[in-house]
Amino acid sequence: MRIDLVLCRLRFFKTRSAARNLIEAGHLRANGRRVVQVSHPVAEGDILTVPLGKSVVVIEILHLPERRGPAAEARECYRALDPREQSALAEGSTHELKGKSSS
Repeated sequence: MRIDLVLCRLRFFKTRSAARNLIEAGHLRANGRRVVQVSHPVAEGDILTVPLGKSVVVIEILHLPERRGPAAEARECYRALDPREQSALAEGSTHELKGKSSS
């Protein structure tokens, strides 16, 4: 399924045009790689990094949505990954490096 359609059906954007603008600007990542084509295919298990305003949402696609339904139905199609845990790991390794270098 096309990535612009997935983002619209998962209710991250109200229209495919809004999703298309973000994708073409190069602000979206799929599985760690920048996506610039709106026709980029998305499959179950893919990890999407979506900037929303001043925050970034990282999600794993559990199954592809069949329609743009209610928000509760859309949330069942993906799992949000906690970026704070990833940041804490990165910060922890930085603190360890600082501690080792000052010893």
